[in-house]
Amino acid sequence: MRSSLRWSSIAVTVISVFLLAMDAKAEDEKWVSLFDGKTMEGWERVGKEESKWEVKDGALSGSGPASMLVCTQGPYKNFRYRAEVKISDGGNSGLYFRTTRKPGFSDGYEAQIDSTHTDPIRTGSLYGFCHIYKRLVEPDTWFTYEIEVRDDVWRGREMTRIKITVDGNELYEHLDFAQTFKEGHFAFQHHDPGSIVAIRKVEVLELP
Repeated sequence: MRSSLRWSSIAVTVISVFLLAMDAKAEDEKWVSLFDGKTMEGWERVGKEESKWEVKDGALSGSGPASMLVCTQGPYKNFRYRAEVKISDGGNSGLYFRTTRKPGFSDGYEAQIDSTHTDPIRTGSLYGFCHIYKRLVEPDTWFTYEIEVRDDVWRGREMTRIKITVDGNELYEHLDFAQTFKEGHFAFQHHDPGSIVAIRKVEVLELP
């Protein structure tokens, strides 16, 4: 009897592990790549003609005068979104979401990309909503940015949840009761001359 129970317990454990693995695999399969690592296909520059966006060493690279690089796919509403990013010493950039198709700097939510710029609002900040002043990432160093966004209801009030994660460390979840931006596109900002930003492995997983 004990032997049968032991084998039953082992079988349940094996099945549970298998199901967890299947769930993880299913989630991985839902992530959609937005950058092929080779071309600018699916991305469009918005801003000054002198600004420069190119694919360099397998990454999107922005330099020169201020501009935005907008993903032509979308719009997106509820999602998880992630990318690997590197910003130069003294550089300033931003990861935009729920922005317009032809955005300016104030259109859409912006997750700040800034390690040592004169603007003290650093990487990990949701610009204009929740600011971090501690340097979390060194300049010229690759890090992973992940954003989770979904509309929800909290204590009977409609709002938008925005969760910010840097290098696997969840920093905070901001609740935007104004629901400032309803849906939109993804974009990367290049803030000013002298700044160089690089982006790779850009992916989105849509949520219900």
